[in-house]
Amino acid sequence: MEFTPILPPNHKTDMVSFNRTILPNGLRVLVHEDRSTPLVAVNVSYYVGSRDENPEKTGFAHLFEHLMFSGSKNAPDFDNPMQLAGGENNAFTTNDYTTFYEILPAANIETALWLESDRMLALNISRRSLDVQRKVVVEEFKETCLNEPYGDSWHHLSAMMYEQHSYRWPVIGLTPEHVENASIEDVRNFYRTWYTPANAVLSIAGNISVSKATELAAKWFGDIPSPTSPPARILPPEPVQSAPRNCEIHNDVPVRAIYLAFRTPARLTREFYAVDLLSDVLAQGHSARLYRRLLKEQPLFSQIDAYITASVDPGLFVIEGRPAEGVSVEECTVAVWAELNKLKAELIDERELTKIKHRFESTVVFSEASVLNKAQNLGYYELISHAELMNDESDIYLGVTPEEIQHAAKTLFRPENSGLLTYYPKQPA
Repeated sequence: MEFTPILPPNHKTDMVSFNRTILPNGLRVLVHEDRSTPLVAVNVSYYVGSRDENPEKTGFAHLFEHLMFSGSKNAPDFDNPMQLAGGENNAFTTNDYTTFYEILPAANIETALWLESDRMLALNISRRSLDVQRKVVVEEFKETCLNEPYGDSWHHLSAMMYEQHSYRWPVIGLTPEHVENASIEDVRNFYRTWYTPANAVLSIAGNISVSKATELAAKWFGDIPSPTSPPARILPPEPVQSAPRNCEIHNDVPVRAIYLAFRTPARLTREFYAVDLLSDVLAQGHSARLYRRLLKEQPLFSQIDAYITASVDPGLFVIEGRPAEGVSVEECTVAVWAELNKLKAELIDERELTKIKHRFESTVVFSEASVLNKAQNLGYYELISHAELMNDESDIYLGVTPEEIQHAAKTLFRPENSGLLTYYPKQPA
């Protein structure tokens, strides 16, 4: 199936202005100056996620989210210097990238830059630090995936909807044994391959001038050796799905649950935006179609939601619901398909679409009120394409037509493009 690449940016008036500098080692430095705050946000995003792992050694990207706080050559403790500088820090991992961030008083920005540069240069990957963090990660796996109702849903969804692409396992990994059995050399090789200046973006937003932030970035990161280009990634393309897929799980869950999934276009295609708005039409707020029609007007579900993964490569559109007491899974599934078929058969009313777009605009404005969000968004968009897209996307979303929404529904909501995961409580012995 062919999809349309998004057009290059129009370079109109920027919503978030920024300056880009590329250091000789390949690190991209993006700076947004905001004098309305006493704070500064420092964000380092690496273009590595669970999709870059060996199928026999999954969970490494998430493991590094933890290992990066184990100390480095010149900063054996990460959190204490940050707290002394009046700052906060955290990190998160996705299928496609990993982000580390700090927010602190602007006068103390060099503390964050020192800490981030030192772990980019020389992370402490000792047997002791690996043993400590692998225990944390394995315990998290057990707690969130094995001991929590529906906690393994993404394991089943990923395996059901992908056969070749490395999205076929979730971010936390395929099995805890992969992290438990990881050798120190495996882990060091993963670090050397992916955590380099050429595979990262440093984005800074807050109360600091562009010239000063760029100068400090060069001071702390400029001498870190790096390959001249990011590592090559060869990801197997996922074959086109040709038939519906089904998976039934009988487990220790309190009630039945259904997950109806569809394969979506890649993030950097024109069609992605209509699909994203489709998820809002179906499940954004209590006036959205699924909630209003299948939970309020027809009490078929006790809860229902819809969302997309927004993955760089073709991702998933998921409708998740819990059937109401006395309502069969089959009735619920038929009702959901009826709503999807309406979107395929009829153009969405312009007023309904406008309301969704206005809600989207307010979300964008709210997200860009925070310097941390600005720094993170600059890093994300620069990694996946170019940071200018951060400003241009609003116009793309607002330009989506009812015809594009209908076309997206027809393309997406086909039985042969679907997978149904169903949970049933275990029968008493």
